[in-house]
Amino acid sequence: MAGHSHWANIQHKKGRIDAKRGALFGKLSRAIMVAARNGGADPDTNLRLRYAIDKARKASMPKDNIAKAVKKGAGGLDGEQLSEIVYEGYGPGGVAVLVEALTENRNRTAAEVRNLFDAHGGNLGASNSVAWMFDRKGVVQIAAGSVDEETLFESAVEAGAEDVRDLGEVREVVCPPEAFDEVVAAVGEHGEPES
Repeated sequence: MAGHSHWANIQHKKGRIDAKRGALFGKLSRAIMVAARNGGADPDTNLRLRYAIDKARKASMPKDNIAKAVKKGAGGLDGEQLSEIVYEGYGPGGVAVLVEALTENRNRTAAEVRNLFDAHGGNLGASNSVAWMFDRKGVVQIAAGSVDEETLFESAVEAGAEDVRDLGEVREVVCPPEAFDEVVAAVGEHGEPES
């Protein structure tokens, strides 16, 4: 009679879904903790924390889990000490790679990243070997049909955007990270940003 029990089938499906959700919630709470530790526990002044909280809310993470992660990151609760590390290197064909890692054990993570580079034909570089090739930018996408390109360009540039690109179905607004909030608000006046 194996496989014929209705509850057994539900239990197996629910177990897989709960395991995926638990892994996602763990990842999101670690991102919240690091953002709170680096920039403070107030999402109004800490942009990175606000984005981490928004991402957690979109994944239906409970409010008390979010609040606990913020407290833990701000030093209110004891727990694992996570730190952010940036590794630089070259992938196959000389492609520049920038790896941002979140870890509680720097030595183990360095060895794992080095092994991944070696296994795939790349090599780990020294500090600032490829970072000079990358720029941090804010990117907002909005559906092309929701707003005229010229109207979007005018309002986005007034808010601090650097460029507006037409990608067919979506329009992409590129801005410096400091102006991201203002650009999202300006783009939001013309429709809901997709990402």
